[in-house]
Formats: sequence, C-alpha cells, structure tokens
Amino acid sequence: MERREAMLKLLRLAGLSAGSAALGVWLEQRSSRPRQVLAASAKRSHTVAPDATLPQMVIAHDGDDPALLVRRALEELGGMRRFVARADVVVVKPNIGWDRTPEQAANTNPAVIVELVRQCQDAGAKRVIVTDVSCNEARRCFQRSGIAEAARHAGAEVILPEPARFKEVDLGREILQSWPVLEPFLNADKIINVPIAKHHSLSGATLGMKNWYGILGGPRYQLHQHINESLVDLADFIRPTLTVMDCYRVLMRNGPTGGDLEDVAMKKTVLAGTDPVALDAYAAKAYWNLDSRSLSYLKMAAARGLGTLEFDKIRTRTVKLS
Repeated sequence: MERREAMLKLLRLAGLSAGSAALGVWLEQRSSRPRQVLAASAKRSHTVAPDATLPQMVIAHDGDDPALLVRRALEELGGMRRFVARADVVVVKPNIGWDRTPEQAANTNPAVIVELVRQCQDAGAKRVIVTDVSCNEARRCFQRSGIAEAARHAGAEVILPEPARFKEVDLGREILQSWPVLEPFLNADKIINVPIAKHHSLSGATLGMKNWYGILGGPRYQLHQHINESLVDLADFIRPTLTVMDCYRVLMRNGPTGGDLEDVAMKKTVLAGTDPVALDAYAAKAYWNLDSRSLSYLKMAAARGLGTLEFDKIRTRTVKLS
C-alpha cells in the first residue's frame, strides 16, 4: 500500500508539472511582443488622383479670418469632397510640438484645424483624428496651443501620443529603418498635413516636410545628425492627401520654438496644395528668401519623385480676400 501511494503521488506531481509547462508555453505565446509592422504593408500613398483642370497650389492671402482662408483655398482646389470620401478615417496632422500660445506662432493655428475638421465631416468622414507627437510635454502642448479644446469642440477625436499607441515599424528607408510610429498614421485612409511656416536654426525653415517628425516616437533628436536625409525618408513614407500650410502668423526668427512676439509677422496667408515639395519651396522663398536649390532636403525630395522643386512651374492660383 505504501508503494502504491508513493506511485500515485509521483504521478500526480508529474501531471502538475506537465500542466504547468503547458500553461507556461500558452502564456508565453500570448505575452510576446507584437510583431513589427512591415514597411510594405504600412506604407501607403494617401494621395488622390490629379486633376489637370485644377491648381496644384493655392495661395489665399489678405484675410482676417484663418478659417475663411482655408475655406477659399479648398474651394479653389475642388473642395474637400475631392480629397475625403464618405466613411474615410482622416488624420489631421498639425504642429503641436511646443508649449506655446497661438500668438507665439510655434504651433499650427487652432482656427485652421477647426475648419479642416468641419470640412472633413461635411465631406462624410467616419472619423476625424487630430494628433501629433510633441517635443515638450504633450498634454501641456495640446492644451496651451488651443488645438485640443478647439478640435474636440469641432467634433474631432484628439489623440495624445501615449506610449501604448506606438508601433515599431520597419520603414526601410535610407536613414530611417526600424522606428516607433504613432498608430493613427498607420491606419488612416487619408492624411492632411497642416504645418505652420517657421524659421528653423538647422534647416533654415520648418515647413510641411519637417512636420513629419511628429509621427515618430523614440530619440528623434538623433535624426538631426542627418536631417536632410531623414526628412526625405519621412516624406517618402507618408505621402499625404493634402497639405495645408498655416502662414497666418509666421515665426520669422528664433525657430522652431520661438517665444518672443517680436519674432512673429502677420502674413494672413494659407497655402494649400497637392505638391508638398512645391509648397515648401514657395514658403521658403516667400518668407526667408531661401532659394529652393540651396535647401538640400528639397532637392533630394524632388530627385526621389516626391514633388516639384520649381514651384513657379506648377499650376498655381492666388486668391486675395480683401
């Protein structure tokens, strides 16, 4: 009897060990890190078909209302329904990088964002998301810029860049390889880039293409060692549906952070278009007299087929509101 009881105990212990091992395997399979998103599946062009009857760039200026400037620019481009279809998930990407007020012109004007949100909703978008990866503390930037409150009031979903919302992506580019990307940019049907025109101490100006730094997590400061190449890699990875550049207030000096109102000039202008290289080239020349050929990232972007360096050769329409 003692031998039998001993054998039964051994069998029970063996069964428990086998069960524990099986449970461990089951848990390990379900707690493993998510697989990286492959560049081939994550990279999608969000552009719309070109229309030879419409301008590629619109310059709306001399208007006291930023929202009206946006509205007129979109009308000249064919209206938001040209870019946003019913049931689309649209990501609106402002610059919300800094703990600054709208008057300091370090972040995109909230009135520009509100008008774009409303235009997307009127076009039938299922969801309109407003998000960015801030340089300063994100919650503070979203609040002080005025964008979070204004966008929510207009009906947008405002997403802060919390760590759980990033996915590791193999970008497969020249400088940018594996990097954490904010998830909404990987799942959007349409993406609207809404930078603000500012001076930048490294690149001369921070415009539409520089705004794509705001899709990345991780140590972005390292990218400044190869700023031109990384800018082009990002622009190649995220090809937007539309670019709307806020030039209502322009930070002329001491960018990109600013802070002194003496550095801000009232230009009362909005640029909008489908050629992101041409828009950057135009703004660099118009506000800082920078020749586009002296800006390495623009030359590289044009060579990669991302747009037109010679902005004066594309179809352009200028609208004066007053």
